[in-house]
Amino acid sequence: MRIAIASDHAAIELKAVLAEWAREQGHEVTDLGPHAIESVDYPDYGYKLAHAIAEGEADRGIVLCGSGIGISIAVNRHPAARCALVSDHLSARLAREHNDANVIAMGARLIGVDIAKDCLAVFLTTEFGGDRHVRRVEKLSHPRFEKESA
Repeated sequence: MRIAIASDHAAIELKAVLAEWAREQGHEVTDLGPHAIESVDYPDYGYKLAHAIAEGEADRGIVLCGSGIGISIAVNRHPAARCALVSDHLSARLAREHNDANVIAMGARLIGVDIAKDCLAVFLTTEFGGDRHVRRVEKLSHPRFEKESA
């Protein structure tokens, strides 16, 4: 599988560990940065990863920041990306089964290396459940904002 990975400065160490682990599992990993510990803005890297997903340069993505929250918001600005913030194997599994998430986000300051690897393993091996979830996922990719009728 082709995987893109990106982070901010707070998660650069976890990014390196997960990228290496994914390569050891046989995946092709593209590190979109950053490559140094100097402070960066997480939206820039979230947008970069979302673009890689949208352009078909990667099948799945991994984004990391201190909490995972900000970078997941950035990724989800792109309609081709469905990024789920996960913190355990169940949330990683449901993100794939129910939401067909193509990107996961994790918080480097909130999650340990072993749990992050577990989340990633589940995310990469779980298939989308399809069925009743297809309609909902389609709405995520093509949002319509309407005023609700009373």
